[in-house]
Amino acid sequence: MSSYWNQFAQKLDPYVPGEQPKDKKYVKLNTNENPYPPSPKVLTAISEAVNDQLRLYPDPTCDALRQKIANHFELDPDQVFVGNGSDEVLAFSFMTFFEAEKPVAFADITYSFYKVYANLCSLNPKIIALNDDFTIPTDAFCSANGGVVIPNPNAPTGRGLPIEAIKKILNANKDQVVIVDEAYIDFGGTSVVPLINEYPNLLVVRTLSKYSSLAGIRVGFALGQKDLIRGLNTVKNSFNSYTIDRLALAGACAAIEDDAYYRDQAQKIIVTREKTTKRLQALGFSVIPSQSNFIFASHSDVNAEVIFHALRDQGVLVRYFKQPRIDNYMRITIGTDAEMDKLVEALNEILDN
Repeated sequence: MSSYWNQFAQKLDPYVPGEQPKDKKYVKLNTNENPYPPSPKVLTAISEAVNDQLRLYPDPTCDALRQKIANHFELDPDQVFVGNGSDEVLAFSFMTFFEAEKPVAFADITYSFYKVYANLCSLNPKIIALNDDFTIPTDAFCSANGGVVIPNPNAPTGRGLPIEAIKKILNANKDQVVIVDEAYIDFGGTSVVPLINEYPNLLVVRTLSKYSSLAGIRVGFALGQKDLIRGLNTVKNSFNSYTIDRLALAGACAAIEDDAYYRDQAQKIIVTREKTTKRLQALGFSVIPSQSNFIFASHSDVNAEVIFHALRDQGVLVRYFKQPRIDNYMRITIGTDAEMDKLVEALNEILDN
């Protein structure tokens, strides 16, 4: 740690992303990327955007993209905020809506960036334990809070939350913002976007990284009533007005337009997920019911950390979290059928030894 760092920087505990090794070719099932390529229309749009206009700054208000997102979700463009991936959108949201003296509530087992953001913003996190089956305890989020953050489906468990449960949380926190992180919603969950015009305290955060196969161009967005979006723009424009580059804007617009392509890809992933779940169960794994593009699995006889390292040795990457309550689970991204075949083959060999 550098002596030049200030005290604030020295106290930070940053997020650790899934490993991206380059020593050999791996079956990469550790970062929840989509195993299928982006729409051909996206690649064409990005290619066409590689022109002399790159010398100019991109549109700071992302008008064309916000209009397409608004049309897709039947909202007004002023109800759409665009950022450099949903991680940035979430960071701006923590800065905009939560205050240090009021505890912001999120689960003990969830996307670990929430805790990082809380620390970065000097917030007081209110950590709520998931139920033993990893479901979200709705009533616990209905007490006095300074804000609520819920991923639906949750990560790394993959469990979804019924829309009525989210309504209950929204009604119990009418004076505070409730963020619903829908990064994985298109793989089997039920979106709360239709509730936006009914609830002024609801902010829905989305990403193009998972469903739209665009983790490489970093585009995310938030949907909410106009007052929330104005707040996000105020914070964003105090940091950087140009968060989305021209190529990303072109690709994102094309992705929103070609939703039919992505629905077909998502259905493939869902089918593979259910098939893989059954195959793992036949090998002695317990698998949490998932509505995402990954599964959360634990073996009854062999420790997850042992399996994690053995899989890596065989060229298969999964995610392992050495944390209380989940240190005997692995999060496994759903890949292609061929990739999941390699996973199962490797597991068979590991469990036979």
